[in-house]
Amino acid sequence: MTSSRIAGFHSLSRAERLAQLVALGLLSEAEAGALGQEAGPLAELAESLSENVIGAVAVPLGVATNLTVDSADVLVAMATEESSVIAAVSNGARACRATGGVSTEADDPCMIAQVQITGLAELPTAKAAVEARAQEIAELCNACDPMLVRLGGGFRGLEVRICGPFLVVHLIIDVRDAMGANAVNTMAEALAPKLEGWSGGKVGLRILSNLADRRLVRARAVWRAEEIGAERVRGIVSAYEFAAHDPYRAATHNKGIMNGISAVALATGNDTRALEAGAHAFAATKGQAGGYGPLSRYGVTAEGDLWGEIELPMAVGIVGGATRAHPTAQKALKIMQITRADRLARVMAAVGLVQNFSALRALAGEGIQRGHMGLHARNLAIVAGAKGAEIERIARRMIERGQIREDVARALLAES
Repeated sequence: MTSSRIAGFHSLSRAERLAQLVALGLLSEAEAGALGQEAGPLAELAESLSENVIGAVAVPLGVATNLTVDSADVLVAMATEESSVIAAVSNGARACRATGGVSTEADDPCMIAQVQITGLAELPTAKAAVEARAQEIAELCNACDPMLVRLGGGFRGLEVRICGPFLVVHLIIDVRDAMGANAVNTMAEALAPKLEGWSGGKVGLRILSNLADRRLVRARAVWRAEEIGAERVRGIVSAYEFAAHDPYRAATHNKGIMNGISAVALATGNDTRALEAGAHAFAATKGQAGGYGPLSRYGVTAEGDLWGEIELPMAVGIVGGATRAHPTAQKALKIMQITRADRLARVMAAVGLVQNFSALRALAGEGIQRGHMGLHARNLAIVAGAKGAEIERIARRMIERGQIREDVARALLAES
């Protein structure tokens, strides 16, 4: 390939785009044909969800079992390619069933729209001028989405901040069952000319914030020491304290939480990037001295059992976007019996907590590799070319040897 400049690529059909890649020597005819077939029945939908589409990537969709959230059992649809994530949720959920599972609480589903105002000489004066228009701002925002207001949502508050050389206006909007990006962005855009007139400045950016700290969800569970072992209880608390003091450990601690949450988000057509950004930004206030820290906490009850809790932003929806358009997302919501975004948010927080518990239990015991390696060995067997019953046999032999590598899988396959 000599140039990535392909005029009109966006206007080609999917088959024509694939043909272009073949002509450039980037794909063989067989590879292009396989990509076309892999898109399957979702090919047309993919064209409407993204740009310059040539195929679709299939991610395994599984179901985590054993979870009880607020006294109601739920099977959780999860889309992930990472080994042991669904098993970890199922095992962690089973371990706390005897104590009632996971209990949750959630804030109202309020999102923040930010409007940046620049070019102001007297920031305090401009701030006061905008704050004096709070009622008018509320009416303008609600007029942008009367359906949202009829459903019980709409404008909830105004915050005006002096942020360096800028004035930043926060519109607090209850978005009900939506993730809310489109609703709050529309309000921010509509309000921009008015804000310029009232403040005397120039509006710059106007967009939602993914630090959805007005839309927090909290979850809590207890695991009995007799179930997991007193030594493991101490180990999990120590692992949490490590994360609370060290941002390098906290990043991995929180990544494990998001393994579960992002898998549910992907399965239900929610924005995994927004959730990840919000979670990690929120985590930046949770560590020692206000630095980056763990989203979950652990301690020991008076009876010697382990308690764990989690708090994080959860900007998810069940209406609009891919959640409504994608048939798999709709089936995932049906499996989970989700009819409100609030319930989805609570289930996802519970998933993050039990996923994290399982990871810490493994780390505090035999180490994370033991559970991972069995599934990793199967993956390597598949990469090496094993099929059917060969996959399990090659994986088992690698584990027995203590050599879980692709070259070993290929050698074992050649011997058979």
